[in-house]
Amino acid sequence: MQQRAGQRRRTAGRLACAGLLVMGLSACFRPLYGPTASGEPMGALLAAIQVDDVVTSQGQERLGHYLRSELIFDLDGSGRPAPKRYRLKLQGSETVQTPIVSTQTGRAEAGTLVGSVRYSLESLDGGRVITDGVATATATYDRSVQRFASQRAARDAEIRLAKVLSEQIKTRIASVLVAKP
Repeated sequence: MQQRAGQRRRTAGRLACAGLLVMGLSACFRPLYGPTASGEPMGALLAAIQVDDVVTSQGQERLGHYLRSELIFDLDGSGRPAPKRYRLKLQGSETVQTPIVSTQTGRAEAGTLVGSVRYSLESLDGGRVITDGVATATATYDRSVQRFASQRAARDAEIRLAKVLSEQIKTRIASVLVAKP
């Protein structure tokens, strides 16, 4: 009987300690789209970013186009012009990997696009770098014996890749801007 009571007290003590730890850590987290340190709404901060053209290698311009379009929409999809305070510079590249090759035909049955984008958020005059980094993502697609079907699948994969990269960059930039006074 006393042994059960002791176990209950220890369990209650452990739960109380865990609760105190959780309560202490809850003050460390700030909601990404909540109030910012500067008091401005996050939407206004993101809308103040001018997205430059993406620098890519020859033949990879389509990924740059899709990425820039996605970023413009993700950062300010309102359609209303906002005064710009920041400039986002981007340099991207993509490679195609073919992990599955048919033993009968010798042709790749699937493709994986691997995209990498180096980004830098600077003040509009270029005098100060706010944040920079590299975003990486992949998108897979099935390849067909029909050439145009394979080309369309590859293009759809490029669009998906651009969306994922855009979301990564937007989230990373927002996490920096939320704490910027």
